[in-house]
Amino acid sequence: MIAYFEHFVHENETDTYSRNDDAALLFTDKDIRGSIDYGSSTTSLAAKDFGGIHAAKPSAVVRPAGADDISRVVKFASRSGTLTVAASGNGHSINGQAMSDGGLVVDMRSMDSSIDVVRLHSGDVADVGGGALWEDVLRRCVLDYGLAPRSWTDYLRLTVGGTLSNAGVSGQAFRYGPQTANVTELEVVTGKGDTLICSESQNPELFFAVLGGLGQFGIITRARILLQPAPDMVRWMRVVYADFEEFTRDAESLLSLPEGEGSSFDYVEGFAFANSDDPVNGWPSVPLDPNQSFDPTQIPCSAGPVLYCLEVALHYRNVDRRSAVDMVVERLLGRLRYCEGLEYQVDVSYMQFLLRVQHAEQQAKANGIWDAPHPWLNLFVSKADIASFDRLVFKEILKHGVGGPMLVYPLLRSKYWRAVHSLSMMFNINSSARTTRWDDRTSVVLPPEGDIFYIVALLRFSLPHPKGPPVEEMISENREIVQTCIKSGLSLKLYLPHYTSEEEWKQHFGNKWTRFVERKARFDPMAILAPGQKIFSRRNRQSSQDRSVSY
Repeated sequence: MIAYFEHFVHENETDTYSRNDDAALLFTDKDIRGSIDYGSSTTSLAAKDFGGIHAAKPSAVVRPAGADDISRVVKFASRSGTLTVAASGNGHSINGQAMSDGGLVVDMRSMDSSIDVVRLHSGDVADVGGGALWEDVLRRCVLDYGLAPRSWTDYLRLTVGGTLSNAGVSGQAFRYGPQTANVTELEVVTGKGDTLICSESQNPELFFAVLGGLGQFGIITRARILLQPAPDMVRWMRVVYADFEEFTRDAESLLSLPEGEGSSFDYVEGFAFANSDDPVNGWPSVPLDPNQSFDPTQIPCSAGPVLYCLEVALHYRNVDRRSAVDMVVERLLGRLRYCEGLEYQVDVSYMQFLLRVQHAEQQAKANGIWDAPHPWLNLFVSKADIASFDRLVFKEILKHGVGGPMLVYPLLRSKYWRAVHSLSMMFNINSSARTTRWDDRTSVVLPPEGDIFYIVALLRFSLPHPKGPPVEEMISENREIVQTCIKSGLSLKLYLPHYTSEEEWKQHFGNKWTRFVERKARFDPMAILAPGQKIFSRRNRQSSQDRSVSY
């Protein structure tokens, strides 16, 4: 069924290979229900991503019609000595993670994009394809059913399979956990070409391996996502702080409020910005509406070079009286110690709120910077070290900004903590049985200690030189930030990690490394999948049998 091939050969024992750009057809369109494109324009497009920093041209791009096509592609690659397979969603990786140099790229957007709501005794779920965009999941569920997933990413033009392969984090994660904590079942094509259904009770090792697994163990072809009733409207608010300690104290206090209508905010994020009139990095980046203005006279004289903004949101229904919403907002904001006179709020529909980044995308495309390189840096930093991070990074290295948002806000590791932490401390209740939002059985890696940790996202948007610094300078600054933190002993982990050596990956995974390697040997023994992550080297069939665990 699969055509003969002969243009991919081993060069040496390190499993590197030469790519023959004139390679004969690997297999034909008759072999799959979808299509295969060997054209230079298509493969050149697949050689790029949103980061714009790395390039790796594949030999072919496969547009599968379903999971069976992906299974055939993976099995074909396994019969070769060198081919690798990378699943690509909407091209938003930053460091070439969804590329396959000389191998095969599977365009997940060609998959069945149907989005079905399934009503189960345990609750409603959305049954969606791995290549579906979260934006489409939102529209389908809200408009047709009045339901919505519980946890989101800030930007929704990302694929379901892509975010579940990492974590999927936004301002709802403090309450519901990341997107990896809100999926009940997956359909996965493993590195062996097996198509399996997995969940916490069925093939659980594969289920937890794939969640946050960076694409190393399987390609997610379908997922079942937890749903809940969607609100109609959102009160979207921002308040400004001059003191980092007060900012973090207030942000963390919101995480401990009890759940329930009107008891707490439904979304909590935050960001740092330059104490200047810079239109991108400074005061003008804070107001939510063009009719709102930032009054710098309200900034305390004691303020330093960096200010902080706490961003929160409250959901409500169309039938709720505006006065009642105002009372809840006034009560919740009254707990906070922000700078008076520096608060902003607008009322928007739930859809408008969740699609807020798309507006920024349109502006960036109009300004010509959306397609420019994006050397972003995302970190998880322990609560114990976030003040040091502020002192060393925000107030020193980045005091003038990064040409884009500098997100910083707390997340909760434990689900149980929010409800009973204070009681357990008071009455010495054993909290060892608490469940977690960030399930340690997944492949996601977090700082090792503490129930609270922070996400820091430095979302740089580069401008053509000399309007902005060269991309190389931005990348160098990212390295400086990480090295400064490491030298200062700060506890952190990269989110959406990118390393180039095995030793770096070992340090990243820490005590999870052995389990990660064992899972790789079990589900992708020839290291066919996700070569762009640069974790494992492609192995041939014999070597994978001889060394089933060691890579």
